[in-house]
Amino acid sequence: MTTAVVRALGALAHRAAHTRPEADCACPPPAVLADRADGTVVRSGPVVAKVHAPGTDTADLLSRLTLANDPRLTGILLAPLGTRASTLHGRPVTLWPHGRPVDPGDPDAAPWEEAAALLAGLHRTPPSLALPPMRGPAKAALAVARMRAARPADPATAPVLEAWHRLPGWARGEAAAPSHRSGFLCHGDLHLGQLVRHPAPHGPWLLIDIDDTGLGDPTWDLARPAAWYAAGLLPPGVWLRFLDTYRAAGGPAVPAEGDPWPELDVPARALTVQTAALALAKSAAEGRTPDEVEQTMIDACARIASLPPELAAEHSS
Repeated sequence: MTTAVVRALGALAHRAAHTRPEADCACPPPAVLADRADGTVVRSGPVVAKVHAPGTDTADLLSRLTLANDPRLTGILLAPLGTRASTLHGRPVTLWPHGRPVDPGDPDAAPWEEAAALLAGLHRTPPSLALPPMRGPAKAALAVARMRAARPADPATAPVLEAWHRLPGWARGEAAAPSHRSGFLCHGDLHLGQLVRHPAPHGPWLLIDIDDTGLGDPTWDLARPAAWYAAGLLPPGVWLRFLDTYRAAGGPAVPAEGDPWPELDVPARALTVQTAALALAKSAAEGRTPDEVEQTMIDACARIASLPPELAAEHSS
């Protein structure tokens, strides 16, 4: 993102944080919290300004902002500072209160159980307004397209593409999900970076980032931790605490008892492919080989691709 845009975002956040923004204050300079192709986030004091991805549908974004401001979701979703979006260089900008993120240097304190309870509360809440589809399957398809563009005809992509082609059309964003997998409020991109404490630093954990939120299959929100567990990246004890908390909180994505994998299998495989595809795309762009964690997910795709087709498709309906 250009320096001018970052400055403009900082100025927007600063004005929102002060009743008299022209007065002198003791705020530190605006800080860039994230700068990616899908959005840049700048903080000034207690306020965060986010410029959303190019091509963001403004009507969909406004629906998502209204959802995040729904009183029924207080304590689940971080509420925005208003339900309107301004525009910066043709891209929508929203304002949010600042929260304390998960500490990546303290994995033992990662709030997996809190995340599970928040997801269960979100999934249990009946939709009260028209919302766009949850963007999980679309994000997986975009990751595969990005990998293909970054590594055209590269044999390293073969197991990832084979695992991708074995998914049913609804998991690739090519068809509607089965009826029992649709119609729920879903976050759409659940990972630990999507939680903050608010008010910072010791308030309750809340879900943030509504760019992919909408109606769809709630198992998709459990798919990333499920994929990490299946690949050996998430310890079994952590996964079981996450799953048990979700079930205890009444989450509808999986049965309250018994084997959850008939419901989780397809979304978990899709997130495995998505993660591996992004790993190959990013490592190609950075001129390096995939790191150990990235290679673990690529290897998981190879295992999926080696399964007999009838076994890989066992839970695809």
